[in-house]
Amino acid sequence: MSTGESTSVLPAAAADASAPRTVLFDFDGVLIHGDAFSLFLREQYRRSLLRKLAAVLALPWMTLVAPFSRRLALRSVVHVGLLGLGERRYRQAAEAFGAGLVRRPRQFCRDGLNVLRRHQAAGDRVIVVTGCEHVLVSHILAQLGLQDIEVLASRLRPGLLGMRVKLHNVGRRKTALLAAAGVGEWHVAYSDSLLDAPMLKPAAEAVLVNGTPKLCKKLEKALGRTITRVDWF
Repeated sequence: MSTGESTSVLPAAAADASAPRTVLFDFDGVLIHGDAFSLFLREQYRRSLLRKLAAVLALPWMTLVAPFSRRLALRSVVHVGLLGLGERRYRQAAEAFGAGLVRRPRQFCRDGLNVLRRHQAAGDRVIVVTGCEHVLVSHILAQLGLQDIEVLASRLRPGLLGMRVKLHNVGRRKTALLAAAGVGEWHVAYSDSLLDAPMLKPAAEAVLVNGTPKLCKKLEKALGRTITRVDWF
């Protein structure tokens, strides 16, 4: 296991600047502190008594299904949080929230954004592959001055009562989306989560961001090799 400082240079995979590389970044916990879509949902609940009441009414059912399907219970939390938001209103709400989030002090990972920009400057193809929702994460990146970043993210679809989950881009779905986008190989991948093992494994260099030694050992066991661990702030 190798480690890096919070102001670390690019990993060894960036040493040959003459060969553009494909570099993957997770978003939540890597470029931003926390989970952007969860923060958005929290704001939607805070601002709406109707959503709070609907969540209370749905709580018995969510409690019942949670032991059998945590994914289904979490989707219910999302759907209630998006109650009454059609496609246009959702986009307006997500973009307004994203713009406000960018102005929050210390909300974003300065070191992660610096490394991303250095990859861009080196001519690498940078792709953000994230479980965050597409409209929200795309607008946040644009507000950060990263308009040209490719984004593969979770998607919503319009429903009768509001937006609903179409695709949650986590785990193996990340590699499936990469394959669908014609990305067959990548050289460096940054993540903070064991769930991203399928995305990290094919990378020539897998980088764990702000992970504990325990998480690092778990990830190395899952990948069957050593990884780079960095501390970013």
